[in-house]
Amino acid sequence: MKDLSNFDVNAASNPKNNLFGLPFSEEEARLIILPVPWEVTVSYGSGTSRAAEHIFNASMQVDIFDNDLNNGWKQGFFMRRSDRKILMKSDYLRKEAELYIDYISKGDLVANNNFMSKSLKEINEGSRFLNNWVYEQTLELLNRGKLVAVLGGDHSVPLGYFRAVAEKHGDFGMLQVDAHCDLRRSYEGFLYSHGSIMYNALEEIPQIKTLVQVGVRDYCQEEWDYICNSNYRVITYFDRDIKERQYEGQGWKQIADEIIGHLPEKVYISFDIDGLDPKLCRNTGTPVPGGFETEQIFYLVSQIIKSGRKLIGFDLVEVGIGQTDWDANVAARILWKFCNLMVANNR
Repeated sequence: MKDLSNFDVNAASNPKNNLFGLPFSEEEARLIILPVPWEVTVSYGSGTSRAAEHIFNASMQVDIFDNDLNNGWKQGFFMRRSDRKILMKSDYLRKEAELYIDYISKGDLVANNNFMSKSLKEINEGSRFLNNWVYEQTLELLNRGKLVAVLGGDHSVPLGYFRAVAEKHGDFGMLQVDAHCDLRRSYEGFLYSHGSIMYNALEEIPQIKTLVQVGVRDYCQEEWDYICNSNYRVITYFDRDIKERQYEGQGWKQIADEIIGHLPEKVYISFDIDGLDPKLCRNTGTPVPGGFETEQIFYLVSQIIKSGRKLIGFDLVEVGIGQTDWDANVAARILWKFCNLMVANNR
């Protein structure tokens, strides 16, 4: 274990150190955060591809004392630098996608336009490349015995990590915190759209035995039909239903325990920040009224761990960038809590 005798936990964070001002190298750290600067298929607001840098800067304002989790940070957290080649590829394909989305929004047929057909092919090929890159990066870390978190980017980015988790851990369940179901098939013609991440995960990764969605409040007929025909492989707790149960007197503990009861022994958490109340994520790409407070989610995850289940991975995605960096500030604190929960659960 790293010698921390000269590290002052009460001092201001040193920006020359890594995430949260912690003095760990990648080799020394127990948990590695992989930033994925990608937002090619976003359909409304943008900016998530550059979220990791802002979250890193905001993390310097997070007090690292956590009396709930027995100083789990001492096992070490480390965030890699964003890969500039991935970011440049995202920027290039994003411009292609913007032109393509504008074209199809007017009802024009892609098959009638050679340029748009070529753009769609390039975007889908780029997404396949990204999925494989994330898979290779995360699997290599898992094989080195590291705990891993993925930091987006849009919600399409963790699919490769899901594959790596399945290969490493076998069968597992997933808790998805999200305002959306993300169960559309090939949304807007993009095979690996942010709006299709859970559809692709369920179709391509049989080791995902159960998907439990919480906080959903914006979905389409196709997604409703998928849930209804999933034979309970997908269990969705809609935001409206959760709130109605609370209005009628049920506590969050009772609802949380019911949610957890659907999850198997091994659990992966996919956290789209738009699952929160929009006041906490004002610049996320597709905000929807309603949603959770951060403490509700922290409680839910803490109860998952107390239940004896194993947290095997997580991602945090769809963090937007605004003029005040408020979203990055919230995201940094979510990342801090989840990192601590994960190492505490994997001692």
